[in-house]
Amino acid sequence: MTQKKLLITRHIAEPVIEQARARFDTVVRESGDGMDEAEVLAALTAYDAILPTLGDRFTAETFARAGAGLRCKVLGNFGVGYNHIDAAAAAAHGVVVTNTPDVLTDATADIGWTLILATARRAGEGERMVRAGQWGGFGPKSMLGTHVTGKTLGIVGMGRIGQAVARRGHFGFGMDVVFYNRSAKQTDFPARQLASLNDVMSAADFVVVTTPGGKETTGLIGADALAAMKPSGIFVNISRGEVVDEPALISALAEGRIAGAGLDVYEKEPHVPEALRALENCVLLPHLGSATVETRQAMGQMALDNIIAWDEGRDPPQRVN
Repeated sequence: MTQKKLLITRHIAEPVIEQARARFDTVVRESGDGMDEAEVLAALTAYDAILPTLGDRFTAETFARAGAGLRCKVLGNFGVGYNHIDAAAAAAHGVVVTNTPDVLTDATADIGWTLILATARRAGEGERMVRAGQWGGFGPKSMLGTHVTGKTLGIVGMGRIGQAVARRGHFGFGMDVVFYNRSAKQTDFPARQLASLNDVMSAADFVVVTTPGGKETTGLIGADALAAMKPSGIFVNISRGEVVDEPALISALAEGRIAGAGLDVYEKEPHVPEALRALENCVLLPHLGSATVETRQAMGQMALDNIIAWDEGRDPPQRVN
């Protein structure tokens, strides 16, 4: 029996690649960049299955251009977010799309807390000062930051990751938790759902955004939402870059209308605006949310397992369309 052809669009954990090669006629792209439209189109017509990730844009136009030449039947996405794939267009062309939820929840929540603490305690500024040889020693009023324990934590998007961030805040830091979610949500720990986004933005000392990406949340955090925050407030985004109006955030930080921000994601990754990089009151990470050895291997395994399920004629467990 002829093996089906599989394209893995980035280098992932070697044990997962070895499993893929044992089962499929597997090609692993050498480039670390996302596939452009021409490469996506070629892949859709040359492979039975593709294991893509963020940066590989599978648009409705590309599916339409593939037309009768479309060979691919499954996209086993490496990542919980799949807004780079038009899942509805994929379904219309008979292509199954899957993702990798759950396995990255704790790792991403941990990065959220890395950003909360680093921004509140000015850790980025402090490290730059030490490395530059500019630290003059302990001073009673030097590098004063913001206390975290006992403050109010606001969560925007109370899904798996949002709840994991909130649990850490409540149980670990004694924080009062408030949240905004598009639908009613019950939690198994103390947390209050407020009526509007701006209610959460104004009530919280720390706001963490954990919503999915996509059209419904693009620009959700705009100038109005940021204006509702306390001047002492700290904003953290670990969801998707396009959820935040980046120029509005830069203005709020530059003008001191909020105290600081911690970001792991950006609107046009990997581009980070120079104006954002110049701000001392902003901690910037290179999309590290799921970046642990254990998590990235689990994500690769789940993506491959979904493709294997499709190959065996089963409905993939993490199907999204």
